[in-house]
Amino acid sequence: MLADTPRLLPMLRMGAHVDQTDPIAEALAREATASQFFLGDPQAWKGPKVAYAGGAAQLKADAEAAGIALYVHAPYVLNVATTNNRIRIPSRQHLQKQLTAAAEIGAAGVIVHGGHVLASDDPAIGFDNWRKAIDGLTIEVPLLIENTAGGANAMARRLDRIAQLWDAISLSPNADRVGFCLDTCHAHAGGIELDGLVDRVLAITGRIDLVHANDSRDAFDSGADRHTNFGSGNLDLTAAAELFVQAKAPLIIETPGPLEAHRRDLAWLAEVTA
Repeated sequence: MLADTPRLLPMLRMGAHVDQTDPIAEALAREATASQFFLGDPQAWKGPKVAYAGGAAQLKADAEAAGIALYVHAPYVLNVATTNNRIRIPSRQHLQKQLTAAAEIGAAGVIVHGGHVLASDDPAIGFDNWRKAIDGLTIEVPLLIENTAGGANAMARRLDRIAQLWDAISLSPNADRVGFCLDTCHAHAGGIELDGLVDRVLAITGRIDLVHANDSRDAFDSGADRHTNFGSGNLDLTAAAELFVQAKAPLIIETPGPLEAHRRDLAWLAEVTA
């Protein structure tokens, strides 16, 4: 773990992934200006459900009054790329529900993983399934596709696949509502060097809307999605710090708690991005 760092006024909006019961209080406890959360069980098909006292409208009003940006992370089980109809069709339906609920709370975006196809499938089918999904969604808040750490037939692990995914999405009339979430742990574990990564991503997507700022417990190109606190993992922190500045996007940590661990991670981010 990094040594305690003096609190500095962050130049970028930043926060943590927190419990959704009171994301405003969670942000304030971290001296943060953003919170990310699930609207239900990330490993289940139920939901979404707003747990905040007063419901969606009250959460929207209170977050706006407090100056806290809200981000919704879609459940991990969603996979709109797959050729399996029993997963793809419900994934589209649940993604729409997530987007609708996020709009009701005034969220700044919905983050969803890129998904994958079967090892025997042509990846082109997965890219086109993404395009079809985007075509059919009502996207009232930005939909942010996140790069993933593992999977041989993942849609968004390697930069070449992300480029193919973006080529497919660009054919949709809703393409301007789709953005990119760059996860540093996933990039490292997925075999992508952080040095110069912002320019390489922007050359593909034209935008970075959010950064998931996480250290990685595992080695480069391990394919393992295991986050850890800054300074206790294998990330090149110098390259990571440069990335956080160059991306010019809000930063969300998804590192282990407790609260003080989050405060140290956010303090370090504030220092290196000041």
